[in-house]
Amino acid sequence: MKKTIALVAHDAKKDDLLKWVTEHADKLIGNEFYATGTTGKILSSVLPNINRLKSGPLGGDQQLGALISEGKIDYLIFFWDPMTSQPHDVDVKALLRLSVLYDVPTACNHASADFLIKSQLFGSDYKSSPEDYSGYLNRTL
Repeated sequence: MKKTIALVAHDAKKDDLLKWVTEHADKLIGNEFYATGTTGKILSSVLPNINRLKSGPLGGDQQLGALISEGKIDYLIFFWDPMTSQPHDVDVKALLRLSVLYDVPTACNHASADFLIKSQLFGSDYKSSPEDYSGYLNRTL
């Protein structure tokens, strides 16, 4: 079953993500991909059908967040760098918050990405169960 996968990596982690994607190309090819700017450019050598968004600091993280909120992303693979301060840290936080809010399976490093892709659920017709926020939406102020 074709899935939509978001791929993101901070500068210091781009080579790690490229290595991971190359290792798992056989399971990844055939899916649809979205990636932020430079990450998408780097990964296009292995995954030719990547939809490239803006660079993360220029709005790419927010574009991915919008796709998540619209139910258009099935998995988020985000190799983030915990040792480097990011000028767009609030955008990174918002992206990760939305992946949790909308119950999107998310991997933030090589090990968790391995667990995700090797899961029996990867590529299946599994439907996540985001919380029902209708009470929040229908509240009166």
